[in-house]
Amino acid sequence: MKVNDFPLGLFEDYPGNPILVPSKGFQSRGVYNPTVIKEEGRFWMLYRAETEDGLTGRIGIAQSSDGLYFTPHPEPVLSPDEDFDRGGCEDPRVAKVGDTYFLFYVGNSKKYHASNICLATSKDLLHWRKHGQVLEAREGTWDSGQLKAGVIVSEKIEGKYIMYFMGEARPWVSAIGIAYSDDLYHWEEPLHQPILLPRDGFFDSQGIEPGPNPIITDEGILLIYNGWGEGCIYKTGGVLLSKENPIEALKRTDEPILNLSQDYGHKYRTGNHCVAEGLISHNNQWFLYYGAADRLVCMAIYEEEE
Repeated sequence: MKVNDFPLGLFEDYPGNPILVPSKGFQSRGVYNPTVIKEEGRFWMLYRAETEDGLTGRIGIAQSSDGLYFTPHPEPVLSPDEDFDRGGCEDPRVAKVGDTYFLFYVGNSKKYHASNICLATSKDLLHWRKHGQVLEAREGTWDSGQLKAGVIVSEKIEGKYIMYFMGEARPWVSAIGIAYSDDLYHWEEPLHQPILLPRDGFFDSQGIEPGPNPIITDEGILLIYNGWGEGCIYKTGGVLLSKENPIEALKRTDEPILNLSQDYGHKYRTGNHCVAEGLISHNNQWFLYYGAADRLVCMAIYEEEE
């Protein structure tokens, strides 16, 4: 499928990028991989933060009135302190269901050198209660190495909540799987294979992972994802899944849907990763928030037609 045929079309890089940069304290080395939620006219961004000494995996929060200029909170809202996330709290995705915020994040277990999907909940976005691992790698399966990037559909489909996630058996070779839940706290992966695979000859030939939380549209479940080839440089694509059968892909973009205007990787001597994790509708526009080069927070905009 061509990008122009995709429900949201091509996103153009925001000319004012980056919108959040490293600063003192717990985010002195990097701020990236943001998830964003809009509440009562304000934008709240949760993001991964790192320090210069290499201590990784704290989650910070920033707020904005327009979705473009963000003011970070001086302290992290989630820090590693349990066996399941002692090596880092990373790559958050947030959704609100009822009056509760659900934050699914990557818990990096330093003890076992594995990453799994963890959950924390909050009533105010600043104070969080950890619930531990909700989905973890299973020995002898397609996702036996690690799980990451858990994103949820925030309303039930056929009586179940749905999570799409990244799984891999060996590093940098990944696919997307599906899990189900009755209550958002307890998850089950019923299948023994992924539902979406990399594609030879495309930008996502080696690995893929979910991006922002999916959106239900008239056409189906819209999932923006990140994919990479042999160079392991992330690019953003999209897939439309069936509402009647959420494991069935109806359409998938042949090319990336994000038109990057700068090479952020050149400045930081690293790959120009573009890791999208936040998507917000605002004033006939769609804001796509992404981590650039594992250092910065940037955004791109899609203008809806009248």
